[in-house]
Amino acid sequence: MSIRHYNPRRRRHGELSPRVNGLLNAVVGIAILLQILYPLVDGEILRLLTINVVYWGAGAMLFHALLAYGTRYAITYFLFTFIFALTIEHVGLLTQWPFGNYSYSGNLGLKIFEVPLVVPFAWIMMAHPVLTAARRIAGNWVFLYGGVALAAWDLFLDPLMVAQGNWTWVVTGAHVPFQPEIPLSNTFGWLLSGMFLIGVLHLITPREKRKGGATFLVTDVFLLWTLFSSFIGNLFFFSRPGVAFFAGGIFGIVLAPYFFNRWLGRP
Repeated sequence: MSIRHYNPRRRRHGELSPRVNGLLNAVVGIAILLQILYPLVDGEILRLLTINVVYWGAGAMLFHALLAYGTRYAITYFLFTFIFALTIEHVGLLTQWPFGNYSYSGNLGLKIFEVPLVVPFAWIMMAHPVLTAARRIAGNWVFLYGGVALAAWDLFLDPLMVAQGNWTWVVTGAHVPFQPEIPLSNTFGWLLSGMFLIGVLHLITPREKRKGGATFLVTDVFLLWTLFSSFIGNLFFFSRPGVAFFAGGIFGIVLAPYFFNRWLGRP
């Protein structure tokens, strides 16, 4: 009679340990849980929850960036996105370009150059997953796909934040469909600034994923959740079906080629 010895499968060199992978999933899970709670609260709790949704979402994407692409990518992506977002928002407040005539309330906490600190982290939260999607399918047009994706996401973000009183516009011309409180210039501004941001990030950050690093499942889930939760929230909780179908249709069309490519499993 022979005795077989069981040897558990060892972690390959460079592969994420179960502990690190579990920590990443936990951070992403908390970010999503906070978003689930968003339409269920109000008042001061809602204000604090709004800020935490952004910080946890940005933290989740930064953590994934570090594990997937390494320290150089994570630091470069964080610093450039933060500085760019803070600069373009400050310029926008001073000159009304490129987003239009708008101003922030005091709801979002600490401000730097009249821009709430949490605002650049909202850019950080979405820049990484959008960049990874753009790099997979857009070829030489990464900047264009990235700018369109960020502008499409903002069609969900701005009406929600305006309704909550976090910022306001002076609308004197054309407005975004189903969003009379937001000028069309804002979407154009997001398109321009998004193209610049994603285009530069594409040039200055490493493109090769770490061997054995975090998979793209986390960014895929985050993008899909952003689309799904924003659509459901506007349709059933915020009583804005026009925003749900208009913004959801555009953001869904933008993301569809990426997820079709992922479904096919092409490199």
